[in-house]
Amino acid sequence: MKNLYYFTKKELFEAWRTSRLMILIIIFLIFGLMNPLLAKLTPEIVKMTIGEALAKTFPEPTSLDSWTQFYKNLTQMGLIVLALMFSGVVSNEISKGTLINLVTKGLRRWTVIAGKMLSLVLQWTMCLFLTFSVTWGYTVYYFPDHKSPHLFQAVFPMWIFGILLLGLVIFSSTIARNNYEGLLLTGGVIILFVLANLYDKAKYYNPISLVTQNMRFLQKGSVLQDYFPAIIISTVLFILFIVLSILVFNRKKL
Repeated sequence: MKNLYYFTKKELFEAWRTSRLMILIIIFLIFGLMNPLLAKLTPEIVKMTIGEALAKTFPEPTSLDSWTQFYKNLTQMGLIVLALMFSGVVSNEISKGTLINLVTKGLRRWTVIAGKMLSLVLQWTMCLFLTFSVTWGYTVYYFPDHKSPHLFQAVFPMWIFGILLLGLVIFSSTIARNNYEGLLLTGGVIILFVLANLYDKAKYYNPISLVTQNMRFLQKGSVLQDYFPAIIISTVLFILFIVLSILVFNRKKL
């Protein structure tokens, strides 16, 4: 466990030294600021585009509009940024041979995968907390309407899916030879999730539902119980991806 602690610490330090963590912080901070501001400025934008008379027919923005932007930005851009930033987390190190010295000096191979996974989960958790906190603060300031009562029930599934995505990224990067192969594999699995969601009965078991039903969770927290199977399956898949990554990495030539 001591080796795992130091390797994880090394990964976090490297993420900071290479400015990758800073880039993520800036991107997710921008998301957090954009969500309530876009909701607040939408009426003015509508006035400039279609005229004031027609703009009056549109309802006034509420906190729901701000949180709609939050989940829209995270699913359409935030998770994609994560996949792009970390797509070569294992394959790049193998191609550069940077792990050879560590492994030959006694570092267990499973520690490499586990340490990288812990590092990615910590970075994702920090970035999600940052953008959530900023969005929440400005939303309360601009829209104190109490129309979004179940904030944590809505964001928790997003966090779970992000961890599943990172597990998939680790696995893809472990079996791929480069970033592009890893991204293709990751994208292929996500597409399978999306296609499976076309079947209405499958949505309660499909991990992709954890990032498509957030507004329902936000307004009716009890609905989340119906999607517990999707949370359980996501957790099992995450564990499976990590175990498979370790097995594959144990056979990799460094």
